[in-house]
Amino acid sequence: MYLHLGNGKIINTDSLIGIFDLDITSQSHLTRKFLTMSEKAGQVINAAEDIPKSFVICEEHGKISVYLSQMASSTLLRRTEESIM
Repeated sequence: MYLHLGNGKIINTDSLIGIFDLDITSQSHLTRKFLTMSEKAGQVINAAEDIPKSFVICEEHGKISVYLSQMASSTLLRRTEESIM
C-alpha cells in the first residue's frame, strides 16, 4: 500500500520504518543529532509546504530517507492503518 505524506510525496508502506511527531521527538538531543546527520547526508526530503509537524523514516534498497511532513503523525498513522484494513 501507499501513504501520501503531502506536497505530492507518496511512499510505499513496505519501506516504512517509523512515523514521528517532530515537536515531541525534537526535544531529544539524539533526535536533533539524527536529523542533522540525515540532512548533511542528503537523506532529508521536504514534503511540507508549511512548517513540518512530523517526520517519516523509510528504507528502500538499503537507502534511508527521512521525509518531513506538514501532516500530524496521528493522521499519517491513521492513514497507514486504514490502508491495511
